[in-house]
Amino acid sequence: MAGPHHDAVSGHLAGSDKVHADFGPVKKPKRNKFAFACAILASMTSILLGYDIGVMSGAAIYIQKDLKISDVQVEILIGTLNLYSLIGSAAAGRTSDWLGRRYTIVLAGSIFFIGALLMGFATNYAFLMVGRFVAGIGVGYALMIAPVYTAEVSPASTRGFLNSFPEVFINIGLLFGYVSNYAFSKLSTHLGWRMMLGVGAIPSVALAIGVLAMPESPRWLVMQGRLGEARRVLNKTSDSKEEAQIRLSDIKEAAGIPLDCDNDIIQVAKRSHGEGVWKELFIYPTPLVRHVLIAAIGIHFFQQASGIDSVVLYSPRIFEKAGITSDGHKLLATIAVGFVKTTFILVATFLVDRVGRRPLLLSSVAGMVISLGTLAVGLTIIDHSQKRLTWAVVLCILMVLSNVATFSIGMGPITWVYSSEIFPLRLRAQGASIGVAVNRVTSGVISMTFISLYKAITIGGAFFLYAGIATVSWIFFYLILPETQGKTLEEMGGLFGKLNWKCSEKENEEVEGNGNGQVQLGNANGQSSA
Repeated sequence: MAGPHHDAVSGHLAGSDKVHADFGPVKKPKRNKFAFACAILASMTSILLGYDIGVMSGAAIYIQKDLKISDVQVEILIGTLNLYSLIGSAAAGRTSDWLGRRYTIVLAGSIFFIGALLMGFATNYAFLMVGRFVAGIGVGYALMIAPVYTAEVSPASTRGFLNSFPEVFINIGLLFGYVSNYAFSKLSTHLGWRMMLGVGAIPSVALAIGVLAMPESPRWLVMQGRLGEARRVLNKTSDSKEEAQIRLSDIKEAAGIPLDCDNDIIQVAKRSHGEGVWKELFIYPTPLVRHVLIAAIGIHFFQQASGIDSVVLYSPRIFEKAGITSDGHKLLATIAVGFVKTTFILVATFLVDRVGRRPLLLSSVAGMVISLGTLAVGLTIIDHSQKRLTWAVVLCILMVLSNVATFSIGMGPITWVYSSEIFPLRLRAQGASIGVAVNRVTSGVISMTFISLYKAITIGGAFFLYAGIATVSWIFFYLILPETQGKTLEEMGGLFGKLNWKCSEKENEEVEGNGNGQVQLGNANGQSSA
């Protein structure tokens, strides 16, 4: 008797699946196109950082010649943008809780526009540093807000894909910066570097205007009591009407709003502008919040501590150490770096939701360890050789390209995807700003010390150090970071709370296995008694 009933249920489920299979593809493209457009517009603010990094790597050659500055001043010029961006990223969390995510993106573009103009018209080193300061604040705002907005707008099925866009556009900006270096290098030394830096003002204006066409984040709207607007945005950015309703219910629950409250506008007990968040993050964190904070800070720290900015910012110097002496050839080689980095980040965007965060991240870091170690060996051999070794030069160039490729396939995009999706709603904006702050401080330290570091321990020794740090990061990621693929933002809390989550996961699987066994036994007994 159980058999026919079981078949009927199976048939019903199969039929249900078929209905979803028939209707799903019809709805999905429409919904995802809108989320796709929103993610692209928000993420394009990241072009600003990428362009600045790329253009400064080549412009520094001509700035040093024109303004007669020392290597230490070059380090400060290049690295301080990362430290200045701390001000922007620290302020962006509170600003976005107050103004909203969308207008914070507009503010980021406006600030960078002013900074780029100041750098382009700089007459001396001090003036140039003022422009770097203003541009740095704009970069800090852009770095924090783009991943948060994209994560909050995207449906769970494509959130990893869409939220890797900021890193994609950083790399596109990087490539534009390298191309700009080569294009303007033919001008006089006095004019060339000013054109390289000043041109960065053009995209910031277009971005600030384009962002105004985007909707506000539905999660921010709910926290302000604007449920009607949030519902309309979710209907446009979800894969189906049903998913939009589920997402709205989850957000309302996370925001402490009764699920049966369906008014378009409601009075919230206390309008959420980020009050009390710092206490909850640092003074009285729950085990869940502590785990999330350790994961976010760790992934941002190791992304930069493994030396990617040294490779990207100082690639002309690395190629010079490897034996390439012509400025033109060095800049052409950096374009190859930008092209490889952008190509592999595009590949990563299609893999992050299919393969998962952990497998991509761990394989990416393993590749970085190998490429950094091999690059260190090649540079050490060249350093100790009295004659030009063509094979060693080729090896070093290939390892630089390999390093940026393996970084871009995992560590680069997943850092931003992961850290923007794991924080609870009430902590997300300011929690993400902490991750960006750690990222920028670490990047600043790495980029401001690379020349001094390789002079102290040789350039090969510097890359052996980065390879060691990358090895430690692999162990950290393996032990601390759970998989978040396919989870909604509101489901993240169930993954965190125990730093030994892998042991807990195995225990849960064993319990579920035992539970399944009991159910099957019951069915068998039922059938026997029947």
